[in-house]
Amino acid sequence: MARTSLKAQRVQVYLTDARIAAALAREARAGRIPVSQAAGRAIARGLQSSPRADPDDRLLKLELGLRDHMRAMGRDMQIVQELVVELARAFFLRLPDVIADDDPTLKASVEIRIERLLDATAARIVAGRSREAVSRAEDALGPRTLGG
Repeated sequence: MARTSLKAQRVQVYLTDARIAAALAREARAGRIPVSQAAGRAIARGLQSSPRADPDDRLLKLELGLRDHMRAMGRDMQIVQELVVELARAFFLRLPDVIADDDPTLKASVEIRIERLLDATAARIVAGRSREAVSRAEDALGPRTLGG
């Protein structure tokens, strides 16, 4: 069987990044091929339908970091949620019901305190947990008494 020879195309490429030139030379040495063939293979890999990431893989690193962060945050939120449920369970087990629990004034006071707690929490989240911003938000909520 006769070997068909492919006509080689001459292309000149000037590399300004020393890291790329060094990586190309390493690839040529590792494959025991001329630098020009290593460059041709690298270009072919770059032109494939699913190109490789940039040399520093910055986008891949960001994506992996975000994925890991989201996993950790999800785990942390699950732990916090379970702790809150356990706290509520312990609170209700040890706190007996009394007649005063049905007092409308007490119920209104509790609702106001819960709303104040939720507002302060939201202010902390929005302010990035800045103490000054939280105290400003608490001041904006008004007095801490039931009547006014």
